[in-house]
Amino acid sequence: QAQAGWLQHDFGHLSVFRTSRWNHWVHKFVIGHLKGAPASWWNHLHFQHHAKPNCFRKDPDVNMHPLFFALGKTLSVELGVQKKKFMPYNHQHKYFFIIGPPALVPLYFQWYIFYFVVQRKQWADLAWMLTFYIRFVLTYLPLLGVKGMLGLILLVRFIESNWFVWVTQMNHIPMHIDYDKNVDWFSTQLQATCNVHQSFFNDWFSGHLNFQIEHHLFPTMPRHNYWK
Repeated sequence: QAQAGWLQHDFGHLSVFRTSRWNHWVHKFVIGHLKGAPASWWNHLHFQHHAKPNCFRKDPDVNMHPLFFALGKTLSVELGVQKKKFMPYNHQHKYFFIIGPPALVPLYFQWYIFYFVVQRKQWADLAWMLTFYIRFVLTYLPLLGVKGMLGLILLVRFIESNWFVWVTQMNHIPMHIDYDKNVDWFSTQLQATCNVHQSFFNDWFSGHLNFQIEHHLFPTMPRHNYWK
């Protein structure tokens, strides 16, 4: 599931086939049939992220501030001045591992993706998603029963969630997070991204998103060329 996530990311960025149409079609298949999520939802969130990375209220990936975490030097100081305290932020480096990586995919994404497609009437995406769940039920229900099947999907989503959050946060959250200052596009991308050491394992584990700087500057470049 995690590797299918990096694969759909490639198709979503139009970086596999020469024609956009083929990328869009296979993107719907990979994220819909192989992962059970809607392509329209991913596009809606991810395009905003790339346009304004780490810009509060414009990048959906930093929407966890200030409800769960105090992000960035500027936004954190602002909360302190206003004496607002939604959570014990002085312990956020500890509770991050409890409510961040384990919970995002199985507890939030799992129900929100259905809400998204129904609210926006993305029926084609819903049909692709249902093929994933129908295939999953037909495969594992006879083998594991209802409880075993539900336990398996929960376990898969739990592990995938930890994997996904580690990769997506390690190359953005350490960087500058603030309101949109309307800085030029190039500087905005560089301020919000950092790379992680290259190794065979890191390249595989992160879907080459350890080259986050290159990915944000050249978002349609095939991932295997980032190192160049």
